[in-house]
Amino acid sequence: MTMTELGSTSAQKRPRPEEMELDEEVSFKKPSFPPISKEKLKSDKTELRKVPIPPHRYTPLKESWMKLYTPIVEQLKLQVRFNVKTRTVELKTSPETADVGSIQKAADFIKAFTLGFDIDDCLALVRLDDLFLETFEISDVKTLKGDHLARAIGRIAGKGGRTKFTIENVTKTRIVLADSKIHILGSFQNMRIARTAICNLILGSPQLKFTGK
Repeated sequence: MTMTELGSTSAQKRPRPEEMELDEEVSFKKPSFPPISKEKLKSDKTELRKVPIPPHRYTPLKESWMKLYTPIVEQLKLQVRFNVKTRTVELKTSPETADVGSIQKAADFIKAFTLGFDIDDCLALVRLDDLFLETFEISDVKTLKGDHLARAIGRIAGKGGRTKFTIENVTKTRIVLADSKIHILGSFQNMRIARTAICNLILGSPQLKFTGK
């Protein structure tokens, strides 16, 4: 093939995809996957989770141990113990454990307690499936130090904790203020609303917006 012929061939227009005709009509069907039974999901291997306990929560853990122990053993059918040497709560599946997600629920339950949530609020993590935990710091939203940081924490809490309680009641969440860390317990959508409200307060929004004054 000569150079002239090669140049004339490459100069020809290629057809656009929409101009190309399909020989056969192709029909696409959405794949359908049947749900997997609990029996197939169950594993013969024993699962183990360890939840570290911070030093300031040792005494509350000791005082509330039976309230933590009972739902984990009776409802979730798991084995649980507190390891004194490693200072962790150890969770273990048993042959009676029916739900594969039980050990994760129990881990979240203990984790929420260590973060400072009331044990009655933590129990909702065991009973309901659509509740989650979220933690972030004030510095993740805005870098504040000294008095500016203290004022931001004060804006979130409000006088006598009124602003925090208002956000909790409106968004149906639970909030724990631990110095510059903020922990939220609730459904995904409600947590997003509560997080937005808290971020606005950190950025300097007046409390009047959230207390209804």
